[in-house]
Amino acid sequence: MTRASEAPVGLFHRELLFVTGKGGVGKTTVAAALAQLGAEQGKRVLACDIDATGGLGAMFESGPTRFTPSQVAPGIWVMSMDTEASLREYLKVNLRIPVTGRIGPLARAFDFVATAAPGVREILTVGKLCWEVRERHFDLVVVDAPASGHVVGQLGAPQAINDLVKVGQIRSQTDWMIEILSNPERTGVVPVTTPEEMPVSETLELTDRIARETSASVVAVVVNRVLPELFTTREEEVFEQLRTPSRTAVISAVLGGDASPVLEAARLAVSMRRARALHLQRLEARLDPAVPMLLVPYLFTRVGGLRSTRQVASALVDELGL
Repeated sequence: MTRASEAPVGLFHRELLFVTGKGGVGKTTVAAALAQLGAEQGKRVLACDIDATGGLGAMFESGPTRFTPSQVAPGIWVMSMDTEASLREYLKVNLRIPVTGRIGPLARAFDFVATAAPGVREILTVGKLCWEVRERHFDLVVVDAPASGHVVGQLGAPQAINDLVKVGQIRSQTDWMIEILSNPERTGVVPVTTPEEMPVSETLELTDRIARETSASVVAVVVNRVLPELFTTREEEVFEQLRTPSRTAVISAVLGGDASPVLEAARLAVSMRRARALHLQRLEARLDPAVPMLLVPYLFTRVGGLRSTRQVASALVDELGL
């Protein structure tokens, strides 16, 4: 559940959400779940797969996704980022340059410039997302953003360009991007973590970097795969008392099988829960009190897709008080 001192976070009053986190913590599932919840709130939602891995499409059990958004569920459209396609759209829409056929040579020239100038490559990605927000093609844009270390560069790209270019059309375009990204009522970052040492440490580092190096705001932290508390303290004591050889033998006789694995499993469940609870406490202690923590239970399933999306969405409904 969210921290008792916090009111439910108004995630769906915002227009642009970047979902990020250490690889393997379930950020794509959370991004899909947020898109699902946004649609259930009556919004037209665009979910963007930045790395173009097809992960978001898989969470809705749709076919391959492309740069052009495709509807995958009621109220939900999914797209995959494509640098060349984004460059083509930028030239056409912002600079009024008609582009026909392939732009391979231009793309290669862009790659050359992007290598030398920080923020140039990232501006095509974040610029496309901000443009969708500005033009109000959708009510909410949910971004399955890169892993923790790379999202800071994307969020800071418009400011990096502003530091390089002082006047002109490009400068004016990055100005409105910065206005969208720096407005906490329109844009928010949602880091996803698990209650483990490395993901928690990386999440704390990420929230610090976002505050120092970008104008964006962390609006919630989702803690995924939280183990349930299966036993009370008294029950834990009982299990330990039953682990003596004589008592285990009696239980085994009653069950008609060895009871040791059952008792060992109970001890393991308690041990894992306690270890993860410590990491959760560390995260809560160091996180800005104004940032709610949303807890998602461990699903205990290898099956992803729409079922997982709906299960995580259902867990977030309770956390958000929807």
